[in-house]
Amino acid sequence: MIIDTTYLLPLARIGVRHDLLRAIVEGRVQGVSLSKLGVSLISLFELQAKAAKLGIPPEHVARAVRAILKSFMVIPFYSTKIIETAHELRTLMSDYIDCVIVATAVVTGEDLVTEDTVIHENSEHIEKKYGIRVLSYNKLMR
Repeated sequence: MIIDTTYLLPLARIGVRHDLLRAIVEGRVQGVSLSKLGVSLISLFELQAKAAKLGIPPEHVARAVRAILKSFMVIPFYSTKIIETAHELRTLMSDYIDCVIVATAVVTGEDLVTEDTVIHENSEHIEKKYGIRVLSYNKLMR
C-alpha cells in the first residue's frame, strides 16, 4: 500500500485531520501494518516543503525524514515507468507531485491511500485503467 504525503506530516509535528500511522500503530486499521507501507521519494520533498512553509524547526523535519527512510519502503520517482505514468496522469490532475504519487502506486501495483479530493474525483478512472484502488482514511477505518 502506498500512502500519500499527508499521512507522513505528523512525523514532522504537523497536525493533520486523519493520523493514519497512529491508527495503524494502535491497531485500529485491520490488515495494515507499517512494514507493508510504501511512499514515493517525492513525498519526502513535499514534507520538507510543507514544513518549511509552516516554520517547522529543521531538526523535527530531519528526524521525520530519517524515520521514514528507516521504516517504510521508499520508492524513487525517477524510474521510466513512473515518469511515463505520471505524464499520462497529467490529463486528469494538474498537480504533478500528485501524479507522481499516483504513478508510484500504479507502477508498484499497490493501492493508494490519500485524502486528496482531486485524486478521489478521478478514482474510478484510475481504478479501471490501472487496476489499483484509491482509498481514504475513512474507507480503511470501516
